[in-house]
Amino acid sequence: MLGAIGIDARQESAYRALVALGAAEVTDLAHRLALPEGDTESTLRRLERQGLAAQSSAGAGRWVAAPPAAALGALLTRQRQELEQAELAAGLLAKAYRTEAAEPAVHDLIEVVTGASAVAHRFRQLQSGATTEVCALVTGQPVAVTGTDNEEAQVHAARRGVAYRVVIERDALARPAGVTELAAALGRAEQVRAAERVPTKLVIADRALAMLPLAERGAEPAALVVHPSELLESLLGLFETVWREAMPLRLGVHAQVTEDQAPGPDAVDLEILSLLLAGMTDTSVAKQLDLGLRTVQRRVSGLMELAGVTTRLQLGWHAYEKGWIARGPEPVRAPESGAGSAPRWGPAPGTG
Repeated sequence: MLGAIGIDARQESAYRALVALGAAEVTDLAHRLALPEGDTESTLRRLERQGLAAQSSAGAGRWVAAPPAAALGALLTRQRQELEQAELAAGLLAKAYRTEAAEPAVHDLIEVVTGASAVAHRFRQLQSGATTEVCALVTGQPVAVTGTDNEEAQVHAARRGVAYRVVIERDALARPAGVTELAAALGRAEQVRAAERVPTKLVIADRALAMLPLAERGAEPAALVVHPSELLESLLGLFETVWREAMPLRLGVHAQVTEDQAPGPDAVDLEILSLLLAGMTDTSVAKQLDLGLRTVQRRVSGLMELAGVTTRLQLGWHAYEKGWIARGPEPVRAPESGAGSAPRWGPAPGTG
């Protein structure tokens, strides 16, 4: 617990014992810690140099603990000062890097990492540096990064409040540790979805840095690390597309993996869609269904978000592709004439 301020486990145990006792002989403390007397005295000497313990004036070989509030407070203050200096140095280096790379060359936008250990190290580094979100596509058997290494990196990131969105191939769940790793991920409140096929392994940190495999089979493992660029934007788009199409996963009783049904429109949503596709305005739809205008508009916005589209025209195509609306020649209802404004779904009849 005190390792962050430079106190190892043995020193911490000795200090805790000394605090509990107030003062103790080396012999008694060695017995309490189950350590040789020589090791116990060496540990006390290190605590003395850190200001956490001192030899008692009552007699040789007797040690007392320094008050924790004062002693540990001094170490914490020093640690904060060192961290502030390191943060300042990092800021200056980042500023110098931005100045130097104001117009980065093409080769500066992509790193090639070669070798299993180098790939694994860069992968852990990518997650360790994340501050907000990590997005990942998982497929096949791990090559350079083991499940244990990956889970360790995710645990540390989750403790810092980093959110995870992961899409995993269904076949990956069949691996011996597949369900165990999934249970651990869901236990960390990660969002996990499953897809029949995932196009490539991919991890993206803070939407600013991506990593994907370059060579795995029949060659030394290698990976690409992509910095902010059009390629990174494309990889972000790829992830979001796969994420939208994948099914959310959860664990039921007896660690049974189940997939939540993909969210879809309810009966009212479908009726609104049908009327809009028939050429009715939002106002006309609201009157026809005895709904408020804002309710209709809010539901349409929700459908667009659900479909992952930005225009109503795209929503119409999506509705047909997903089978939300039947491809029939006749409209559900005829549009009302003279009500509301011009249709907002697409061009009015006769204008194209």
